[in-house]
Amino acid sequence: MLNTEHSLLLVIDVQGKLADLVWRSERLRDNIRILIEGMRVLGVPMVATEQYPRGLGPTVEPIARALGDAPVIEKNSFSCCGEFAFEVKLNELHKTDIIVCGIETHVCVYQTTRDLLDLGYNVHLVTDAVSSRTEDNWKLGMEKCKTLGAKMTGTEMVLFEMLRKSGTEEFKAISKLVK
Repeated sequence: MLNTEHSLLLVIDVQGKLADLVWRSERLRDNIRILIEGMRVLGVPMVATEQYPRGLGPTVEPIARALGDAPVIEKNSFSCCGEFAFEVKLNELHKTDIIVCGIETHVCVYQTTRDLLDLGYNVHLVTDAVSSRTEDNWKLGMEKCKTLGAKMTGTEMVLFEMLRKSGTEEFKAISKLVK
C-alpha cells in the first residue's frame, strides 16, 4: 500500500506543443495538476523531467506553476533513468514507490517504468494522468507497463490511498481538488 513516507511523484515531459497534441490533453493536464497539488498537501516530494526542452519547449503552464520549486531535470534519454542527474536525485530522496504521470506513455513513460522496475522500485502508473499522441499508443504503453509489473492506479485512487482517512485538513483540501 502506498504511503507518503516512501513515495515520490514523477512528472515526465509535459512540455510545449506535444502536451496539446496528446490524446485527451485537457484531461491529462487537469489530472496531473490535481496530482501535484494533492501530493503537495500530503507532503510527498516531486521531480519533473523535460525531454530536450530546447526543441520541445518547457513544461506547460499550469503544470510548471503547480510544480513550484520541485526539481526539473533536463534529459535527452527517453528513459529518465538514462540521465545521471535523475539517478542522483532518486538516490538522494531514498524512496521506494515512484508514482508516474506524464507523456508519452509508449515512449518515455514506458522506458522509465521499465528501468525503474529493473532498479527495484515499485512503480505506480497513474492511468488517467499519462497519454500519447494516439489512443492506440497509450493503450500499448499501458499494456507493456502492466506486463512488466507496474501497478495501475488513478488520480483520485492514489490520492485517497495515501490519505487513508477522512475528517482531516488534508482530506478537505484533496476533496476540493477532485471535485
